[in-house]
Order: sequence, then structure tokens, then C-alpha cells
Amino acid sequence: MQLGAGEFVALLGPSGSGKSTLLNLVSGIDTPDSGQVEVDGVRLHELSEHERTLFRRDRIGFIFQFFNLVPTLTVEENLLLPLELKGEVGGAGRARALELLDRVGLGDRAGAWPDRLSGGEQQRIAVARALVHRPSLVLADEPTGNLDQQTGAVILDLLAELLRDSKTTLLAVTHAPEVAARMDRVLSLRDGRIRDHSDGLARHPGNPAG
Repeated sequence: MQLGAGEFVALLGPSGSGKSTLLNLVSGIDTPDSGQVEVDGVRLHELSEHERTLFRRDRIGFIFQFFNLVPTLTVEENLLLPLELKGEVGGAGRARALELLDRVGLGDRAGAWPDRLSGGEQQRIAVARALVHRPSLVLADEPTGNLDQQTGAVILDLLAELLRDSKTTLLAVTHAPEVAARMDRVLSLRDGRIRDHSDGLARHPGNPAG
């Protein structure tokens, strides 16, 4: 499997087919028994566990089905968390976090607690958090799976806008046809094999992102 820089790719497959395992391999959480995993020019399978952790911190963004916001942190603090882990929580980092809050339409909710937000608002925050540290690759695991169809469509529009602007690559695991329809390519995973359902080359060719 090869993803082009700035490409949006959907990954489909039945439960138990290995989609989550594949995301874990691409992010360096797990290491392969054989073969190679290269992301943004870095061969993850050759790194130590600590080096892979630092790589995820710097280059990977995650969006989850159930938002995974830290309930004891405010909206702003949730956004600043990835920057704090990188030691970039100064004035420029905070300004970027607040700018992203404005772009996702929640600039007035910086001091709110996650449990005071709707599901759609929480996923907007999760999208902003995944992008605040300028990752090369965003991995999304059923990003609209916990939302109604209308709210999910809004989140997809927002995600596409922000990622296109930053030319960030997206790999989204999904069961939703409406999500797959928004991607540049659709892959499926079944019986340990990946199949490409696109009609040719990626629409956004570039250096391999993963």
C-alpha cells in the first residue's frame, strides 16, 4: 500500500479483517513481523519504541470515533496537549490552537469542558487537535461513526477543508459509504490482502506518505 502526499484514502473491510492493526502499524504503535513500514521518508520498522513514540508525537494526527477528548481539560487545553508534548506551547502554539478553534467554529468555547459540548462539537475539537501540531499524516478511525448523517457530513466538509489547506495525507477507516465517496481512493482489506478499488493512479501524486 502506498499513499501519496496530500491524498485522501478510505480503508474498508469487515470486522476482524485487520484495519485497526494496519493503523497501528502505520503509526508505529505495532511493528510488523515482516515487510517494511515507511512514513514521510522514515522507516518505522527500524526505529526503537521510544523513537516511534516521538515520531507519532511529531508527525501523526489521530481522529477517533468516540472523540477521546480528555474530560478534565478544557477545550483549549485539549488542543494545547499535543503542543505541550512537543514543547511548543508558547505564544505561537497557543495562537495556532485558537486559530484552529475559530476555523472549526468554536472560538467562543475555549474555556468549555468537553461534556458541555454536543457530539458534533466534540468531533470538531478532535479534528482541530489532530491538526494543531502540523502532522504529515492523519489517521481517522470511523471519524463520523458516532454522529448522525447530517453532522457527519459537516465534519467531513471541515476535515477536507483543513487537510487540503495543509496538504496533509488522510487514511480513514470507515464503514460509511458517504465517507468513502469523499476520498480520492478506496482500499479494502480482506483475508490479509489490500485491494485498490480506484480506477488507476492516485489523484494527488507525490512523495509516498505511507
